[in-house]
Amino acid sequence: MSEASVPASVGPGGGGQNAWADASAEPDPRRWLILIVIAIAQLMVVLDSTVMNIALPSAQSALHFTDVDRQWVVTAYSLSFGSLLLFGGRLADLVGRRLMFIIGLAGFAIASAIGGASVNFTMLVSARAAQGVFAAMLAPAALSLLATTFTNPKERGKAFGIYGSVAAGGGAVGLLLGGVLTSYLSWRWCLYINLFFAALAIAGAVAFLHGRQGPRSAQLDIPGVLLVSSGVFCLVYGFSNAATHSWTTPSTYLFLAAAVVLLAAFAFWMGRAKHPLLPPRVVLDRNRGAAYLGILIAGAGMFGVFLFVTYYLQDTLHYSPVITGLAFLPMVACIAFASNLSNIVLMPRIGPKPIVATGLVLAAAGVALFTRIGVHSSYAGTILPALLLTGLGLGLMFSTAFNTGTYGVAPRDAGVASATVNTGQQLGGSIGTSLLNTIFASAMASYLASHLVPHSSAALVGAVTATAVVHGYIVAFWWVAGIFLFGAIVCGTLMRRGPLQGRPQATAPASPAAADASGLESTTPVATPE
Repeated sequence: MSEASVPASVGPGGGGQNAWADASAEPDPRRWLILIVIAIAQLMVVLDSTVMNIALPSAQSALHFTDVDRQWVVTAYSLSFGSLLLFGGRLADLVGRRLMFIIGLAGFAIASAIGGASVNFTMLVSARAAQGVFAAMLAPAALSLLATTFTNPKERGKAFGIYGSVAAGGGAVGLLLGGVLTSYLSWRWCLYINLFFAALAIAGAVAFLHGRQGPRSAQLDIPGVLLVSSGVFCLVYGFSNAATHSWTTPSTYLFLAAAVVLLAAFAFWMGRAKHPLLPPRVVLDRNRGAAYLGILIAGAGMFGVFLFVTYYLQDTLHYSPVITGLAFLPMVACIAFASNLSNIVLMPRIGPKPIVATGLVLAAAGVALFTRIGVHSSYAGTILPALLLTGLGLGLMFSTAFNTGTYGVAPRDAGVASATVNTGQQLGGSIGTSLLNTIFASAMASYLASHLVPHSSAALVGAVTATAVVHGYIVAFWWVAGIFLFGAIVCGTLMRRGPLQGRPQATAPASPAAADASGLESTTPVATPE
């Protein structure tokens, strides 16, 4: 056993300006209502990453834009969201989580209304980019509010189980909602629906989040903001461009090279800045660092699953958008079950290491089952078992990693730690989508080249093409399984054994003002099993 100074973490979310709350402070009596508000906001942000995917063909037909332009309706959102998340998280620490939460909700609703009323492609893409900007304010504020509201370990497990269910299952819910709205109303309602979610969340925030303010940092790290925002922008743009063009296109490799340089400069600056945007103490903790890496790796695989299963169900098995969404519901149920099981039952007993590793192994096994698909596979015999097992694995992994990634963080860093969690998921999705799209296209092209002969009949070309598409999916699924297994090895190696040490709340130091002025975290020596 070694003695490790584990940072005391976030204090209760309520309670005025003094954020270094005593461990004996009474929990907020409105905390479960606050959880509902946070869950609604998080659902809105997560499902918006997928709800427009099903609506895109209808939007394209209505606004008359090209197939090349269509990708930008999705990319504009992920570009602004991913590149501004750390900035939004630090703003929440600076000006207050409640204020940023409400601003994010209101801005997201306005941008959604503009997008729904779009009369041309430029208006729609601009609205999607604006949605991403306000989502970058909203998402870290929501997660940091959750982390600072639920400080009792047992209640924290329940809260993060619910939050993890929403965060991991929201993408599948978006597919269902997008199918229903597009089929029975209009593609515009895939954007207008956000006004309903935002109105509920704003009303709840005004009613229940009085005075919920985190400690304020001394100043904003402007060089850090510029470096990380531009670096993440170049990274997301480069990978998104690779998905629609090729890796040898200058607009792909030049942006990726710029991203490497900018992010390396950001890491260098974080070790030297007086008030770093992302303090090294947040990411250098073994459990938290592994949680962030795990979310990034699993995000790459998860978005691949949603993407290729959706394509397979609609294009190969010819499911309607609504039926496709309904097909994902068993997976959502498994995610919800596993999320709550991991945080309420397992985390207090065995800690995050075996849960995250096991979850990723289960997800890999579930995705491996998808490799049994064919041109005429049945849902019950082939698709459903894979969805169930993958859902169980993702539920175990994501909810545990969200909890671990915000555990043991000083109150003044809660916003940026929450933003790091969300950034990992966004970057993982962007990287995974582009890599897997490239792998799929290459595998399909290779199959066609080796199985078609010149002057083949139309019937033969059709049959071989359908088989080639399925072959591409299978190859992509094997890669996703490998990604999940790689994540299991990384997290299983880096994470500490045993339950998370210490209480997830700060013990008040003798002088809170002095603690903030010194820039040091309050720490409590605890025995940490290695």
